[in-house]
Amino acid sequence: MRLAQKSILEVTGFVSVMVIAALTRLWNLGYPAKLVFDETYYVKDALTLSLEGHEKSWPDGADVAFQSGDVFGYLGQAAFVVHPPLGKWIIATGIWIAGPDQSTGWRLSTALLGIATVGLLMLVALKLFRSVPVAILAGFLMAIDGLAITLSRTALLDSSLTFFLLLGFWFFLFDQQGSRVKITRAIERSRNSILWFRPWLILSGMALGAASSIKWSGLYLLAGIGVYVVISESLLRKNLGELNWFRKGFLLQGVFSFLSLVPAALAIYLLTWIGWIFSKGGYARNWAIENPPTGLVSLLPEWMPSLWHYHEVIYRFHINLTTEHAYQAHPLGWLVGFRPTAFFYESYPAGANGCEIANGCSSAITALGNPFIWICSSAALLYIIYRYARHRERVLGLVLLGTASLYLPWIVLSERTVFQFYVVSFQPWLILGLVVAVQQLRRKLLAKSKAMANFATAGFVSLVFGSFLFFLPVNTGMFLPFELWQWRMWLPSWI
Repeated sequence: MRLAQKSILEVTGFVSVMVIAALTRLWNLGYPAKLVFDETYYVKDALTLSLEGHEKSWPDGADVAFQSGDVFGYLGQAAFVVHPPLGKWIIATGIWIAGPDQSTGWRLSTALLGIATVGLLMLVALKLFRSVPVAILAGFLMAIDGLAITLSRTALLDSSLTFFLLLGFWFFLFDQQGSRVKITRAIERSRNSILWFRPWLILSGMALGAASSIKWSGLYLLAGIGVYVVISESLLRKNLGELNWFRKGFLLQGVFSFLSLVPAALAIYLLTWIGWIFSKGGYARNWAIENPPTGLVSLLPEWMPSLWHYHEVIYRFHINLTTEHAYQAHPLGWLVGFRPTAFFYESYPAGANGCEIANGCSSAITALGNPFIWICSSAALLYIIYRYARHRERVLGLVLLGTASLYLPWIVLSERTVFQFYVVSFQPWLILGLVVAVQQLRRKLLAKSKAMANFATAGFVSLVFGSFLFFLPVNTGMFLPFELWQWRMWLPSWI
């Protein structure tokens, strides 16, 4: 009976978290019925990509007409875009489900993937920690965090990127569970320990290839996982006393692991460019025709050198992107949300646009994370680093792998114009670190007093949930009196 009750409670917990995620991401999704922040690029690019196979340019001031329903007023010339196509294909899916003239459709696919990310994070946490309550807590924190909510409700690329990064990591965990057991058993039985076929690693490569097809920053986790697989499995062979462990681990197994991970990622990446490849009007599509290559390159299909040239142009754009922006934020301040990005702000007098507040309404959409989740996540990250350095717990190493792979490159690239909301791509790993810290703290308190442990846990959950309710209006654009909006801007840098 107790086991059945426990199972019912666990299922209820999972379902409740998913309901919260769905409500916060789908409620009033079409507001505002205008393009906010970088939606001005991605929504219109998604529409033309779905119609023409590549992105088209738009006339100056096209947003006003687009928002009014004139959604086909694009120009005949190709647009230069600096991100791969998959994220815009995803946005286009929602556009054609709800209609290109519906703002709900612009954001629908992103919102659905944002909801799916919450469920996927619970599966990842369950895989790592073997604890249903810890997994539910991880999903709950992701479901109620303001940054995750805002990015899921906006037709940008980062929420979709996060989903595929986490999906690739989940597949990677399955691979590691099986591969390390197989290597260990093979060495103990003096058999060939080389793993020739790794389906879970192939799936991980495909998912991370999809992530890289949304933003190139997906490559960071692909590289991190690749390096981890080679080094960790080579050290495993060494610790098990395998002869020629370096040759078998770093060289032979390293090559086959590479062949499992990278070609799958590359295949998915190229597949997302199929519209550009089979059309003739995309940006730089005819470059190889206008600039015929020589040597062996001339033997390739003409789209290949053209696509390579396009990527060279994109790369130069990214490394030289240093234009000042009012909301640019140094990566060192990302973890505590020092400079969140304002996506939208308008004020309305009473009686206008549905405003029923006597002194007028303020409507803001700010990618502002739950302060208590982020402050605690930052503290937990320091604890996880300390604990891993002292005990070398492999699970903690896996959490740090995701965080380090997706965060450290941005510190190196901090001279670029970057924004705080980029942190959403590795937010799941920060939350995984936080729930580990909460679990460890609870265990220590349980050793002293069960009541104290329950009080601390309930207190933390109540604090973050109360903060979620308090900041939700500025994450979703709800109408507030100007004074109440100001009360939520705790720091001058938040404005």
